[in-house]
Amino acid sequence: MDMGVTKQIGQYARGRVIRRLARSMPWIGAAVAIVSIGAAVRRKGVLGGSVDTALDAMPGVGAVKNAFEALRGRDFIRDKTDSRVKRP
Repeated sequence: MDMGVTKQIGQYARGRVIRRLARSMPWIGAAVAIVSIGAAVRRKGVLGGSVDTALDAMPGVGAVKNAFEALRGRDFIRDKTDSRVKRP
C-alpha cells in the first residue's frame, strides 16, 4: 500500500473516533452528575443538591457554572450549615 493511503486511512479512523467521543460527552457528564447527586444532597439539602446536580448535568450550562464557581472561589448554591459544627 502507498504511504499516503495509509496516512489517510489513519486520519479518517482518528476523526471517526474523535467524533464519536464528542457525541458521547454530554452523556458522560450526565452520568457523573447522577452518580454524585447523593453527595450533593447530603451537603446542600434536597432542593439545593437537586438544583446543583441538574445544572451540572446540562451540557454547556454545567461547564459555565463550574467555570464561574472556580473563578469566584465558592459555590453558587451554598452548603447547608450544621449546627453541631462551630465555624470560626
